[in-house]
Amino acid sequence: MSEDRGYSAAAVALGFILGGVLGGCLAVLFAPESGRRTRERLRDLASDVRDKTLDVSEDLRDKAEEAVERGRELFEEKKSILTAAVQAGKEAVQRERERLSSR
Repeated sequence: MSEDRGYSAAAVALGFILGGVLGGCLAVLFAPESGRRTRERLRDLASDVRDKTLDVSEDLRDKAEEAVERGRELFEEKKSILTAAVQAGKEAVQRERERLSSR
């Protein structure tokens, strides 16, 4: 469904991460604990979110690199096929010219 509306996987992942961070912060802020303990939990939560964000960004970067490499390979493959077809067409035209000129 997200692809139907033009959202990228990165945007969806970022939305989930930000939603989780916001929900976690609100839960910690409204919990009946001391200020010191709340700050510690916020620090821990921020650290966890940072680690998860780094993991997600690394995964997305790896997938993007794989997609680019696959695109390059596909481009080179199609380029060689097209080059061979153009060359065959040129040769066919040359043979036909020679055939017609020999008449």
